[in-house]
Formats: sequence, structure tokens, C-alpha cells
Amino acid sequence: MVPTATATAALAQAHALLRESGADAVPHPGGTLLAHLDRVRARLEDWRTRPALQLAGLCHAFYGTDGFPTALLPLDRRAHLAAVIGAEAEAIVYFYASCDRGRSHPSLATPGSAFHDRFTDRAHIPDLRPRQDFAELTAANELDLARRDPAFRDRWGPDLLALFTRFRPLLSEPAWQDCLTVLDGPSHGS
Repeated sequence: MVPTATATAALAQAHALLRESGADAVPHPGGTLLAHLDRVRARLEDWRTRPALQLAGLCHAFYGTDGFPTALLPLDRRAHLAAVIGAEAEAIVYFYASCDRGRSHPSLATPGSAFHDRFTDRAHIPDLRPRQDFAELTAANELDLARRDPAFRDRWGPDLLALFTRFRPLLSEPAWQDCLTVLDGPSHGS
């Protein structure tokens, strides 16, 4: 999928905001947070996801996550991020960041199951597309960590493969094949 001029401009603006927010100085497995975010976006691009999901992949840590509490922007700056990357991409970023993983992951692939927002402590039933976006972004994020850090892969690989097997109905074929290559390959995708 060739990025449009609008997506290319949003990507440049997102990079500028990430650097301004200090993402290039935050340590993260495999280097810095910014390097990780770039790799997540690139993986989503390799899977041929739409530009909004790729931008969300680049920006998925802006509000912190259930597994990475460092927030680059407070939630009251959502409109600012939306102005940079677009409303659709920002909504994906919020959805991803808001996930209470312990309560949402087990049944995310089940239609009609509740999604728990850790910011509001409320549950709602999301449509299929947000659940698919969440699954793809989660896979891209975790697979980057598993590829970069053998100790992470050894410790969490079996759990991640089980999670992505549950997410399988939500994952695209390229994402699923990448999960198998990285987490279930003969040498764990090395």
C-alpha cells in the first residue's frame, strides 16, 4: 500500500511530535522507544495495513499502555494528537492505550465480549474493526519485542503464541504468519 501525501505528511509530523515528546531518549528493548515505534509501524506496513493503523502503530505509546506506563502526552491532549495523525489513527491509539489487558485480552476475539477501558474503568462492546486493529497492533508490538530480545521471547513467547492463537480470527494472514515465524519457528524467528 503506497502512502498518500497526507499520510506521508502525518508521518513526518508524528515523528516530530515523538522527538519533541522525548521518545528518542526513552530506553526501550532494542534501543529507544522511538526506534521501537518505527519498527512497529514498519511491521504494520509490511502487513499492508491501512495508513491510519500504521500511524497508530508509530504513535501507540503516546498515552502509555497497560504494559508500558510511560506516557508521552496526557489524555487531555488527545485533540492535539488527532490534529497531527488524524482522528481515526488517534482513536486507535486511545483504544490500544486504554486496554485493561487482564480483563480484555482473554475474550477480545469473541464477538459481543466486553472491552475494559483502564482510564475510565468502564466496559463497552467494540465493533469488529477496532478489535481487529487492536489485535494487529498488539501483534506488531509484541513481535518487535520478541525479535529484539531473546530473553523476552524465551520468557513470553509461549504466552504470546497462545494469545495470538486466540486472536487469530482478528488477525490478517500476514500478521498471523509473522506470529508463527517469530514465536513458533524452529529457532524462534531468529
